[in-house]
Amino acid sequence: MVNRWDSSHLKRIDRLAAIPSGAKVLEVGCGQGHLTRALGERGMDVIGIDANPQAEAIANTPLVRCMRAEALDFDDKSFDFVVSVHAIEHIPELDGALSEIARVLRPGGKAIFIYPAEPIMGMYAIPTSVILHGTPFKAREVHCQKLWPSKLKGMVEPLGLREVSKEFSLLKSPQFASVFEKVG
Repeated sequence: MVNRWDSSHLKRIDRLAAIPSGAKVLEVGCGQGHLTRALGERGMDVIGIDANPQAEAIANTPLVRCMRAEALDFDDKSFDFVVSVHAIEHIPELDGALSEIARVLRPGGKAIFIYPAEPIMGMYAIPTSVILHGTPFKAREVHCQKLWPSKLKGMVEPLGLREVSKEFSLLKSPQFASVFEKVG
């Protein structure tokens, strides 16, 4: 229930990569499926996944599946785009998740990541930590990764993804966006 719809993310994705109608899209860490539903309403063949065991029950769209990003149940080269908005910082085994994302992305496909620009890991997760755990002191369990563009680039380049663009924004909170294209 912490996941709220923010239409600015959809506008940012539109600016970062023109996803055409009919494209196969995977949203990683979709929460209740707000963005998944919005992309589906635009005619994209989209599925959202979330590690929450209640993902399908709480989703506001039937396009959501409970699935861990580290073990994607999709064939190789299944998607034209992978989108992840404020989710990768929550994945403890991020190397495994990024490897899976690269595996299911088609050559020429793009991965779009939007993630917090935290000066201190977990700093922006304090309110969520209070909501989920009743204490601010578990914020680093909520945001278990501290990421920035060069770090993420170094993690995905060995997986066959090359950086297309990166940016910093002060939108509603400081955040980065990185876009990668699958080579080969």
